[in-house]
Amino acid sequence: MSAPVTPLVQMRGIHKAFGGVHSLQDVSVDLYPGEVVGLLGHNGAGKSTLIKVLSGAYTPDSGQILLDGQEVRVTSPRVAQAHGIETIYQNLALADNLDVPANIFLGRELRRGAALDEDSMESAARQVLDRLRVNIPDLKKPVFNFSGGQRQSIAISRAIHFRARVLIMDEPTAALGPQETEQVNALIQTLKQEGVGIFLISHDLHDVFDLADRLTVMKTGRVVGTVRTRDVTQDEVLEMIIAGKLPRVLTSA
Repeated sequence: MSAPVTPLVQMRGIHKAFGGVHSLQDVSVDLYPGEVVGLLGHNGAGKSTLIKVLSGAYTPDSGQILLDGQEVRVTSPRVAQAHGIETIYQNLALADNLDVPANIFLGRELRRGAALDEDSMESAARQVLDRLRVNIPDLKKPVFNFSGGQRQSIAISRAIHFRARVLIMDEPTAALGPQETEQVNALIQTLKQEGVGIFLISHDLHDVFDLADRLTVMKTGRVVGTVRTRDVTQDEVLEMIIAGKLPRVLTSA
């Protein structure tokens, strides 16, 4: 019998309140290497607060975060990045007027003395794009020239260049057409094969069912349940989101 795999991420008993509003109450989720976990729920369910705790934007009032089975304190986004946790928000945080290498190294530029090492940044950008099979022929164009799918791929490539092991993706295909969505979905499959763990927040159930191995549904700051995607229908997941109850035939995965 093979030894059990240790989760990349374990969030245990996370509480977070803002004044008298309890945004997270006793929330526990896991993420394994090479796995996509879809985080689902209506606006206000607690999804965004949870990922901001993991990404270091918020400090939890109580609870634990473990990486590879070891407890860590994620006190800022910089600390999260040092632990290999990267977040790609819906707005992507790209600088439209800068080219691809400048965006991949934004805030973490390579230097040779006092000057920017543009050749090394361009070479490294090309390497990570080629590794992820992202086709952008001219890296020196400002990124406003590129499609939504290409821009999303640049943001993902930036995270992977800086050795992300845990990737949080907030509505990655919300503004994309079918072809661009397919491009980003293929990239997510590549990341899974490399062992990256992905938390995927999306309101598009079709997308989530195509990509996620497990689904965690939240409602009013609590986890309704976590289920294997293959064990549920979209209607059953909608019932979890709306009614806050697991389907009777299922137990938590």
